[in-house]
Amino acid sequence: MASQLARVARMSRPLCPRQSCYNIRTFTSTSSVLARRAKVEEKLTADQALDLLDDEFDDDDTASAGHLMLRQQRQVLYYLRLIEHEMPKLVAYRKPFIPPTDATPLNVRSIDYAGEEHPASTKRVIVVSVDQLPLRDQAATHKIKLLAGPRWSPNPPADAGVSGLETWGNGFIKISCEDFPKPAMNLKWSSDALDRLVAEANDHSDTFRNIPIDMRHIYSKARKAKGGDHLRDRIHNRPSILDFPKEWLPARSIKHMS
Repeated sequence: MASQLARVARMSRPLCPRQSCYNIRTFTSTSSVLARRAKVEEKLTADQALDLLDDEFDDDDTASAGHLMLRQQRQVLYYLRLIEHEMPKLVAYRKPFIPPTDATPLNVRSIDYAGEEHPASTKRVIVVSVDQLPLRDQAATHKIKLLAGPRWSPNPPADAGVSGLETWGNGFIKISCEDFPKPAMNLKWSSDALDRLVAEANDHSDTFRNIPIDMRHIYSKARKAKGGDHLRDRIHNRPSILDFPKEWLPARSIKHMS
């Protein structure tokens, strides 16, 4: 009978909270090992280090993923402070945009990896329109296309920085160099190579007038692109709505064409 009463008393006892079911301190305190570690001049012994490992976790810290998230938030706040306090100071270095003139026809392209060292960061590429070069006549224009070889293309290169609205004219010449350790040296070599091309094109001792322009590199590039431009002489001349007679087209298309 006594055992049954005891069982009933245990069943009628209210369930304790989850935290009270474990051996957890009721107040925050610092262990003696951590208190002794605060002294810089004191070194921990092997037994004290083992005591630190055996110290119970007080649920007062986050996991490794939480520390990574906090570090990301600190980085974001660091750059937000830079934007708020340092970016307005860049106004002092602002310069008005001056469009290039005929005296500066070169487009120079460089690659930068945000200050990191990379072999391609020393490379310099120049692109120039043939119509903007100081050539004497059409014979010099024809000759410089032959001398440039695969460096000449009738359309501007995709990474040349040339506007798509610019007239192609006699095409563009692209020269790049990455053989030297300094960017200025590579740019100087490319510029000197272009100067030699212009000087040789203006030399009328042999104009190569009877030699046609070599377009094999253009056809090879179109063939590798697999866009069908190399078929039926469609290089840079793909058929469009402008090729149809106007009487074949609906009124809406004629309105857009005009």
